[in-house]
Amino acid sequence: MKTQTPKIAILGAAESGIGTAVLALKQGWEVFVSDKGKIADKYKTELLSFSIPFEEEKHTSEKILEAELIVKSPGIPDKAPIIVEAHKRGIKVVSEIEFAARYTKAKLIVITGTNGKTTTTLLTYHIFKKAGLNVGLGGNVGTSFARQVADFNYDYFILELSSFQLDGMYEFKADVAILLNITPDHLDRYDYELQNYVFSKFRVLQNMDKNGVFIYCQDDSITADYIKNLNITPKVLPFSLNDEIQNGAYIKDNLIQFNIQPDPFTMSIFDLALQGKHNQYNSMAAGIAARVWDIRKEIVRESLMDFENIEHRLEFVAKVHGIEFINDSKATNVNSTWYALESVNNPIIWIVGGIDKGNDYEMLTDLVKQRVKAIVCMGKDNQKIHDAFKGIIDQIVDTQSAKEAVKAAYLIGKKGDAVLLSPACASFDLFENYEDRGRQFKQAVREL
Repeated sequence: MKTQTPKIAILGAAESGIGTAVLALKQGWEVFVSDKGKIADKYKTELLSFSIPFEEEKHTSEKILEAELIVKSPGIPDKAPIIVEAHKRGIKVVSEIEFAARYTKAKLIVITGTNGKTTTTLLTYHIFKKAGLNVGLGGNVGTSFARQVADFNYDYFILELSSFQLDGMYEFKADVAILLNITPDHLDRYDYELQNYVFSKFRVLQNMDKNGVFIYCQDDSITADYIKNLNITPKVLPFSLNDEIQNGAYIKDNLIQFNIQPDPFTMSIFDLALQGKHNQYNSMAAGIAARVWDIRKEIVRESLMDFENIEHRLEFVAKVHGIEFINDSKATNVNSTWYALESVNNPIIWIVGGIDKGNDYEMLTDLVKQRVKAIVCMGKDNQKIHDAFKGIIDQIVDTQSAKEAVKAAYLIGKKGDAVLLSPACASFDLFENYEDRGRQFKQAVREL
């Protein structure tokens, strides 16, 4: 008797959804793709080329709920009616990462945390590539993980994972898990309960065994507190700026000490391609991950010295009449902005604002007092920013576009100042995404 082809419904038809559809098709699933919005032409063309049935601007529940497995985009919340109904009917709902991991034998090095994920992921990938390893890059960055599993046979994957992706993962098992930090973010998706978000981040440890390695920041108080109550199975390698670490990495006398046995080594923090305390953490995490796989220390050192940073993360744009312009559009939460303010030494004209995700600006107060001379708000509703800083900063200006914000900052600035776009907010009120915001900012600077 012929067995029935298993059915899969994929919700969301962007990078991760299309990658999942192609992989599912190659693995013998009957595939249906559904997107509540419009599907971009390039993705529609791909679906048509593979003859994958799809719908856009709606979710047809009868069709979706026929599936025995649903793979949803990380952007779709668990409270969406179609997901609630799927759970009621006992249909399994997973993330792209969970689904794709079933079909690869590659070693999985995963990186999560509130801040620094993308930089650390790219840095780790850079080291593995430089070492000549057969390695893929995926998750929240680069090409869809599922698509790469469908098209390539990598030995290693370096994956950046958000809490939303981790929430849809159950059987996934990391070989090396890196947790950089945990600070309040996306609390709107976690019933405004920090503990729910912390639990989500720690899902990175699930299913790991004694052959795995867990790398984490010992200086991060939320992580350190939570770990006290855990019985961790994999080998633990922490990193710190404050404490000497016997097995892991730490900084002393401006030297990073990589204490990974049996062959420890040191390098100067001044040799790092990425400067600033936050990047010392990122570099230690990536370096430990590389040494776990016995990548030669010379390669690790060289890679940490010649890495080029990503667009929209503390990216120098231009100097106009002695005023520096810096694009940190990727800073979509308060903690990321704290790092940005901490790393700029000139007097700052700070461009901030957008969609507030439950921000508490109090942690920025001291840094703003010390370093910021004026604030330029860029968003539809800037009241919360005014309320947070009106007693601290005399000049707070409201603007409604990147062009307006850049012009206002330029008029306030003088030689030796830095204009820093570090919004601490999501971008969807005025822009498509943080990349669009960063590019519009850069274009406005070039037009000065």
